[in-house]
Amino acid sequence: MRKLFIPWVCNLMLVCQLAGASTIKEEDFVTLLAQANKSSQVVISDEQATRLTGKHLTAALAWHGASPWINAVNRGASETFERYGVKVLVTTDAQYDPAKQVADIENIQALNPDLVLSLVIDSVSAKAGFQKIVDAGAKLVLLSNPITGFVHGKDFAGIVTDDMQGMGNRAAQISNEFLHGNGKVGMIYHDANYFITNTRDKAFVDGLAQFPKIEIQSRQGFVKEHDTSAIASAMMLRHPDLDLIYVSWDAAAEGVVESLRSDGFNKVKVISHDLGVNNLLDMAQQGNMLASISDRPYEIGATMARVALLAKLGVSTPMFTLVPYDQVNKSNITEVWQQAYHTDVPRIIKIALGE
Repeated sequence: MRKLFIPWVCNLMLVCQLAGASTIKEEDFVTLLAQANKSSQVVISDEQATRLTGKHLTAALAWHGASPWINAVNRGASETFERYGVKVLVTTDAQYDPAKQVADIENIQALNPDLVLSLVIDSVSAKAGFQKIVDAGAKLVLLSNPITGFVHGKDFAGIVTDDMQGMGNRAAQISNEFLHGNGKVGMIYHDANYFITNTRDKAFVDGLAQFPKIEIQSRQGFVKEHDTSAIASAMMLRHPDLDLIYVSWDAAAEGVVESLRSDGFNKVKVISHDLGVNNLLDMAQQGNMLASISDRPYEIGATMARVALLAKLGVSTPMFTLVPYDQVNKSNITEVWQQAYHTDVPRIIKIALGE
């Protein structure tokens, strides 16, 4: 997985404050996400574009880490800002360290940017620094993780995130298509309190419940990605008649594919989320990897930038904006990769595809 998420309880605290309620159930938060705007609805008109290019705005991008996924988010944001005459003053990489992100935020304060985009590692430690930036007049847009206590429209302009429910449900539909409505499934899920992965996994289970002849025969949780290989081996030892295994995200699925291959379970397929070279290579070679559901990181960054720009113009912006997803299988690897990353597919995959 290429993203880092805080526990859903923090998200609920934010929504409670926004809704003015003393308590709110997790399913209510899911409902809010289901009602969120789509990225295609966040549009800058020609008149607004003219106003923006004359403002000579500046921006700062405070990311949690570095990866091909975040590089695509960063390009989407930077190229969108460039289109409207915004100068990106700094891009920071916190290396998944909350303390470093706090220091990065302090450095950004000194630059006094007009716009700030960020994926926050730790809401509590980052809050004070971002509050100073917002109080100085900057418009803040967040990627997936809210900041506890921040109020939409006052402290932040919006949150851009995956359509996690849609992704989980689509994984269930693909499973049904492969199994022709009848089969046995293993589930290796993220056994930690993270709202994004929990919601996506739950959507898979709920989606599969629509097909009564498909049985989830085994469910095993993991926290560390490198544990999934051993989990898959043990699962197949107990349930050698499984037809398919669902895994919460791509990097975690690598160990499952490796385990199935080494144990000789060549007909057992794997379905997951996100795009990774190793699993796409296995998919291209018609191995165990059946399909994956990918978000669009470039579009995430571009959408974050548009939300920030509109907020700077005084336009009311949505609290949540969802970015679409794509189903990837052997037939469309190149197309989906380009859609997600806005770069060419790696050469090793091209060779495997015979391109």
